[in-house]
Amino acid sequence: MATGGGGLSGPQPSLRRGLSRAFTMRPEGYSGEDGGEYSEESELVPNSLAPIVPILRAANEIEEENQRVAYLCRFTAFEKAHTMDPNSGGRGVRQFKTYLLHRLEKDEHETQRRLAGTDAKEIQRFYEHYCKKNLVDGLKTKKPEEMARHYQIASVLYDVLKTVTPEKFHAEFDIYAKEVEKEKASFSHYNILPLNISGQRQPVMEIPEIKAAVDLLRKIDGLPMPRLDPVSAEKETDVPTVRDLFDWLWLTFGFQKGNVENQKEHLILLLANIDMRKGANAYQSDRHNHVMHSDTVRSLMRKIFENYISWCRYLHLESNIKIPNDASTQQPEILYIGLYLLIWGEASNVRFMPECICYIFHHMARDLYDIISDRRQDFDPPFRREGSDDAFLQLVIQPIYSVMKQEAAMNKRGRTSHSKWRNYDDLNEYFWSKRCFKQLKWPMDSAADFFAVPLKIKTEEVSS
Repeated sequence: MATGGGGLSGPQPSLRRGLSRAFTMRPEGYSGEDGGEYSEESELVPNSLAPIVPILRAANEIEEENQRVAYLCRFTAFEKAHTMDPNSGGRGVRQFKTYLLHRLEKDEHETQRRLAGTDAKEIQRFYEHYCKKNLVDGLKTKKPEEMARHYQIASVLYDVLKTVTPEKFHAEFDIYAKEVEKEKASFSHYNILPLNISGQRQPVMEIPEIKAAVDLLRKIDGLPMPRLDPVSAEKETDVPTVRDLFDWLWLTFGFQKGNVENQKEHLILLLANIDMRKGANAYQSDRHNHVMHSDTVRSLMRKIFENYISWCRYLHLESNIKIPNDASTQQPEILYIGLYLLIWGEASNVRFMPECICYIFHHMARDLYDIISDRRQDFDPPFRREGSDDAFLQLVIQPIYSVMKQEAAMNKRGRTSHSKWRNYDDLNEYFWSKRCFKQLKWPMDSAADFFAVPLKIKTEEVSS
C-alpha cells in the first residue's frame, strides 16, 4: 500500500507479500462472492490470530457508516495477521488470510471515500468525527455498555490510522488517543460490580455495605508509591493511576490487571456479605452513612489466614502479618488480605499445594510490611518486568508450575510407579519443613534441588 496521501490505489507489495490464491484452497463458507458471508468474519479467525478479532469487529460496526474505513480496518487486520504468522503455519491461518485477501481486493475497488480524496485523510477525518460524535457528545446520553463499545472501536481506529499513515502521523490525533485509552478503562467489562463505570451509578453500588467496602479499599492515604519502570515512564499514556489498595498491590508486586480487578470485586463482596450478616451497630443508625463493622475485617482475616497461621505454628515461625504501630485505620489488614487473594488468583495449579502458597505469602507479606512501615515517599517494587504486568506470574508461579508439569510428564498417565515421580502432595510436603527456607530461599533460587529437572525428562531432551 502507499503510505503517503495516495491511499491504496498504487502498488501494494505489503498487501500481497507472499500470498496468492493460487497455492491454497478456500475453506467452506469463505468464498466471499457476496456480502452476506462477511458479517461473521470475526468469528472465523483462527485461535492463533485472536488479537485481530477486535479490529474485524470494529470494521463490521462501522461498515454502514463508512465502508472505506471498514476496508482500512480489514487491511490493518491483514497486516497484523501476516506479521503474527508470515508463513501461515498455524491451523486455518492460510485459509483465513486467503479469504481476507480476496475480500480486500474486492473492497478496494468497490468502496468509495466519503470525507477526503486519499485514504490517509479519510481515516484521519473519520477518527476525529467518530471520537467527537460518540465519545464527547454521547458521554451523557449513551449507556455504559454502548460507551464501552465506542471506546473499543476508537482504540482500533487509532491503530488503523497509524498503519495507514505511518509517515504522515499528526500529533493532534495523539490527544484523542491518550484520552481514549485513559477513559476506556472506565467502561471496561465487569462481573457483578461496575466499579469503574463513569456516569450514573448503578443500583448495586448504592447498597450501603457495598459502598462501605469500596470506601475502605480506596483509603490509600499515607502509602508510599512504587516507582514506575523506565518503559512505562517514557510512555505518558501508560502511566497508571492508583485509585485503591488493589491498584497499589498491582504496581508493587506485578500482578496481572485482570486478576486485580477480579479479586478487588471478590474482596468487596466478601466484606459486604460479612457486614450484612452482622447487622446494624451503634455507628450505623443512618443507612446512608453506613460504616463497616469493626469486626468485619478481623473476621475475614481469621478465616483467610487460618491455614497460614497453622503452618507458621507447625514450623515454629513468627507470622509475617504485622501491623505498623502507627496504623490508625484497617488499611494494613486489607492489604494483607488483598495480597493473599491476588497470589491465589494467579497460582493456577499451585493452588493444589496450600503450604506452597503459605511459603509465597510468608515472604511477600514480609516485603509488604517492610514497604508500609518505611517512611519513604516512594520505593522500587520487589517484582518487576519492564513493559509487562505479569512479573509475579513469570517470576514466582511459572517456575513452580514448570516443576509440576515435568513431574506430571513422568507419570505417563498412571503407568509409571509412584516412586519415580512426585505428585502434588509430594511437592507440597517440601514446604512442611524448614529446609525449604534454606534451600529455596527468597527470591527463589533457580538452582535449588526443588527445580531440578527429572532425569528421564533431561535424557529425552538431549536425545531429541
